[in-house]
Amino acid sequence: MKRSMRATAGWAAAVLLGGAALAGCSSDGSPSPAASSALEGAKSAVASAASSATAAVGSAAASLGASAQAAASSALASVKGGLDAKDDVELGTATTGSDGKLSVPLTVTNHGSQSGKYTIQVNFDDGSGNLLDAVVVNVPEVAAGASAQATAESNRSLEGEVTPVVANALRY
Repeated sequence: MKRSMRATAGWAAAVLLGGAALAGCSSDGSPSPAASSALEGAKSAVASAASSATAAVGSAAASLGASAQAAASSALASVKGGLDAKDDVELGTATTGSDGKLSVPLTVTNHGSQSGKYTIQVNFDDGSGNLLDAVVVNVPEVAAGASAQATAESNRSLEGEVTPVVANALRY
């Protein structure tokens, strides 16, 4: 999508600047008033197109984050009789794979008196705290007092400053 937006903005700039060049110059080599006006209009149009492209990319990212959040919420809602277990989950250091996806190791420690399964929602937020992606990790039976390892991986490539956060965790 980013590539498409950049290509569109690039073509718009080429067309507008080409039109400005065709408007002509005066005999002394300086741009004619019509050419100067066209050039200023082209600059404004390119800036506007670039701004629109950036807003569209940001909107698409927000939409993807909301979609992932909805899927994660649905997965958590399907757990019956779960107990809040956010304190049982600890995140490790996130790493970026060659595909651009973020992976973060999870350590789940069952502080309960009975064994239990875990369903954990991990959100990937940008530097401003906006949701970029969300995933759900299921951890099979963990004995009381024991720990288990799992990994949460983003659904897509994420760029920039990204912080993984345990949004929800249920033990059942």
